[in-house]
Amino acid sequence: MRRDGRGRGVSVAAATALVCALGLSAGPEAAYAAPGDPGPTPAPGGGAGGTAAGDTAGGGAATGGAAGGGRSLEDVRKEVDDLYRKAESATDAYNLAREKQTRQEKTILKIARAVVKAQKEMAGLRKRAGAMARAQYRGGGMPAEARLFLNGDPSDFLDGVTLARKGEQATHGLIGRLERTRTALDRYADSASQEWERLDRSRAKKAAAKKEILRKLAGAQRLESRLAKDERERLRRLEEDKARDAQAKWLDTGILRELGRGATTTGRRAVDFARAQLGKDYVWGAVGPDTYDCSGLTQRAWATAGRTIPRTSQEQWRLLPKVSVKDMRPGDLIIYFGDASHVGMYVGGGAMIHAPRPGRQVTVAGAGSMPILGVVRPDAR
Repeated sequence: MRRDGRGRGVSVAAATALVCALGLSAGPEAAYAAPGDPGPTPAPGGGAGGTAAGDTAGGGAATGGAAGGGRSLEDVRKEVDDLYRKAESATDAYNLAREKQTRQEKTILKIARAVVKAQKEMAGLRKRAGAMARAQYRGGGMPAEARLFLNGDPSDFLDGVTLARKGEQATHGLIGRLERTRTALDRYADSASQEWERLDRSRAKKAAAKKEILRKLAGAQRLESRLAKDERERLRRLEEDKARDAQAKWLDTGILRELGRGATTTGRRAVDFARAQLGKDYVWGAVGPDTYDCSGLTQRAWATAGRTIPRTSQEQWRLLPKVSVKDMRPGDLIIYFGDASHVGMYVGGGAMIHAPRPGRQVTVAGAGSMPILGVVRPDAR
C-alpha cells in the first residue's frame, strides 16, 4: 500500500497444517480398561506428524543392520519418533503464522476499502472546492463580505449577511472535511505499510517452519526406508510395546477408578464424529473430510458438535478451559508432550482417538500411551 492511497490487491492464503498421523486402527476403547486385557493392543502413541513414508514397523530385538551403521532398532525408533515430534511442533508454528497471515491480509483488505471510500470523498470535496473557487472568480475575486458593504440596499444587505454567513460556514466546513480526509488517508497509508511489514514477517516465519517440517519428515522417511521389511515389522512391534507399557503404567495408578463421568450431549457428538473417522489416513495439514492431522481431527469433531476451537494443539492447550486428568470425561481433549505438540480426544474407558503420525491412520489408542501435559474441555460451562 503506497501513501498515494491506491489499493493493493490482497489474496487470502489457503490454510494448511501438519496432521498428526494415526496408528493402526484398533478395537473398542474398552480394550484399554485394564492392563493385561486380551483385546486389541493400543496403537503406538508416537510423536509428531509428517509425511507418510509407508508403514513403519516395530519389533523388540536389536539388529546389527537397522538403518545401517549397526544401530539398534530402539535407536532408530527413538530417532524416528523424535523427528516426527519435532515436525509436529514446527507445524504448530506454521499454523500460527498462517493464521496471522490470514488475519493480516483481511486487515489490509479492510484498509484498502477504507482508502477507496476516502478517495471518493476527497474527489467530491475537491470538486465542491473548485466550484466555490470558480464562483468567487466570477464575482470578480472580491470576497462576499466586501461586496456586502458596497451594497447600498439595506434589505439586500441583511439578506446578504445571512447568505455570507452560511457561505463562510460551508467554506470552513469544506476545508475541515478536506483536512480530516487527507489526514485519514495518511493514517491509512501508515497502517497499511505497518501491516505489510507484519505480513512479510508472518510469511517468512511460515516458510521457515514449513522448511523445518519437511526437513524433519524427510529425515524420518529416510530412516524408515532404509529398514528391511522384517525390520520395519519389528520396529512397529517395538512402538506398540512401548505404547502398551506406558498405558499399563498409567492404568496402574488407579486413574480409571477416578474417571467415569459421562459425556455431555455436545461431547458425545464430538466423540461420535471422531469414531466415524477411524481408519482414515493422516495427511500433513489436513482437516478432513478424508484425511486429518491430530488437531485437524479434534477441531473438526468439535465443529461438528457445534463448538469452534483453535486449529493447533498448542492453541487448544493455551486457550481452552483446563480440567484435571482425574475429572476427564468423553469429548475432552488430551494434550501430549511438554510442548503441547500432540492432541487426542478422550472417548472413555481409558482410551482416546487420535491421528498419530505419517503412515498411520486415525485410531483408538491408550490415553496414557504418551506423556500427558494436561486436559482441556471445549464445552466447559
